[in-house]
Amino acid sequence: MKRRRLGRSRVEVTALAFGSAGIGNLYTEVGEQEAHDAVEAAWQRGIRSFDTAPHYGLGLAERRLGAALRAHPRARYTVSTKVGRRLEPAGADGDDLAHGFAVPATHRRVWDFSADGVRRTLEASLLRLGLDRVDVVYLHDPDDHAEQAFREAYPALERLRAEGVVGAIGAGMNQSAMLTRFVRDTDVDVVLCAGRHTLLDQSALSDLLPAALERGRSVVVGGPFNSGLLADPRPGATYDYARAPAELLDRALRIKAAAERHGTTLRAAALAFCAAHPAVASVLAGARSAAEVHDCADQFAAPVPTALWQELRAAGLLPPEGEPA
Repeated sequence: MKRRRLGRSRVEVTALAFGSAGIGNLYTEVGEQEAHDAVEAAWQRGIRSFDTAPHYGLGLAERRLGAALRAHPRARYTVSTKVGRRLEPAGADGDDLAHGFAVPATHRRVWDFSADGVRRTLEASLLRLGLDRVDVVYLHDPDDHAEQAFREAYPALERLRAEGVVGAIGAGMNQSAMLTRFVRDTDVDVVLCAGRHTLLDQSALSDLLPAALERGRSVVVGGPFNSGLLADPRPGATYDYARAPAELLDRALRIKAAAERHGTTLRAAALAFCAAHPAVASVLAGARSAAEVHDCADQFAAPVPTALWQELRAAGLLPPEGEPA
């Protein structure tokens, strides 16, 4: 699978990457074998870039990802994780479904963008992963912690990169405005933008993607299906982790119908749209089973006719600048 370098770093990622929130029991439980098989299927399909975070299943995703990758040579894959949510033992009864994960509430998340918090969180992630290093570290959702993130957490990441502890640094968010600030005002290598460069939301086209291209920084696009709606548009489907509004469901169904008229699928079009911009190094798609991984890889490899983009523009379903090259 094609690889691209992240910014000016030496870290390379595959064009399609595996997101591990699903194997961290996002929404519902996933068995140990099913989680392992999902990671192994990604490897079989040539995916060599894997993303995780302490937030996903209170560390479960990191443990499962590390265990599944242990059979493969460390030099052949890249792992990214995140800092900003530090896990502390809670000893509480109940589950973590209030945060979206079907796991016991053994820990609680503590927002911590201090320099010490960055190092402590990364050290704990390495223990869960069973690795001596990760390739990329992102500041995770610093939306409400901008001052501390820029003043303390980001410089801490710079020091880790300078020490050779990590190869590339950046920030990961569900918005484009603050990510654009990271690209313009800091020396990040890459930013992870979830859900803001999709067939249903092109907001990153107005600020982040042009800035990244101008500054020679890379963008990893997450949430290519907007958390479900673009994978399977139907009543009750989710958009940005909540029930999709009727108008967005209608829009997704219209795009799906257009894709099928052109002999392709909505999923293939969604992935192709995300990947087409020259600032995008990789598309990060979550999966919870081997079947989902194989389907995603098939859709990513499927050709999408240029005529589809032309029809979507003509119908007002994509902006004039929204047609992939």
